[in-house]
Formats: sequence, structure tokens, C-alpha cells
Amino acid sequence: MKLITAIIKPFKLDDVREALASVGVQGMTVTEVRGFGRQKGHTELYRGAEYSIDFLPKLQLEVAIADDQVERAIESLCASACTGKIGDGKIFVTPLEHVVRIRTGETGETAL
Repeated sequence: MKLITAIIKPFKLDDVREALASVGVQGMTVTEVRGFGRQKGHTELYRGAEYSIDFLPKLQLEVAIADDQVERAIESLCASACTGKIGDGKIFVTPLEHVVRIRTGETGETAL
């Protein structure tokens, strides 16, 4: 089992959700986050004053999936979240040692 964590632009959420659902991903957790990478923020003008926005709004998706779904999920996530511009985001894949469904007590891949 793997945990896929992806940082994406907020307006791409619906596209990503549909793409992941089409490859069999049944659930995900979405968190509003702020950060920067190579994009390094930007400056804006407000009432004549210029100010710097260092941390840009992003969404963090977390998806727990079986090992055999990882590559398809990554491919669909990349295709649906890509705008071709700086700041599209990152995908991190980490191993999951143990998963438990609280309601039923199921463990492992059956708990996903």
C-alpha cells in the first residue's frame, strides 16, 4: 500500500478528482495549504501599495491506494493537474505500513 500526497493548484481539484475516480481511486483527503517552491511567490498592488505574497495558496491531496494502482494514479494525476506553467505542484509517494478501517476493524488493503 502507498500514500500519494500531491500539492496542486486549487482550480485543478475537480479535474484531478475526476481523473483519479476514472482509474479506480475511491477516496481522498483534501487540505488547503500555502507554500512556495521555485515559484517564490509574487508581488501585488493594493491601493497603490506594492506588497509581496511569499506563500501561495495550494491544495494538498492525500490518497491511500494499493500498490498495483500507484502508476495509473500518478499518470492521471500528472495529466489532470498540469497547466504547463511554474507552480503546478509535486507528487510524493510513501509506503503505508498499516491501515485500519475504524468502523469495521478491517486491516490492510481491504480497509482502503
